[in-house]
Amino acid sequence: MNALTITQMLALYTWFPLAALLMFLFLITRFYERFSGKRMYFRALLLPMILFAAATVRYISIDQFMGDVAADLFWISGGVLLTLHCAWIYRQMR
Repeated sequence: MNALTITQMLALYTWFPLAALLMFLFLITRFYERFSGKRMYFRALLLPMILFAAATVRYISIDQFMGDVAADLFWISGGVLLTLHCAWIYRQMR
């Protein structure tokens, strides 16, 4: 078994706080849907989490922290989807 490199550890240390924040947003949205009666599509937040996880796994597998086209596309698409969904959630909660 190979030891983790610094690059791989940094990728993991960025993934876990991001996953925790996304899970917190997921739970807030689910709570709001249950008690407001509005449809919030909280399960759609799982897609950015999956895309961010795919980017992290890709970076760890190639032992690199930036500069990979596939992983960068996963990060960008996850970020765009998360931004759009958060903006939509914000508009629903106002």
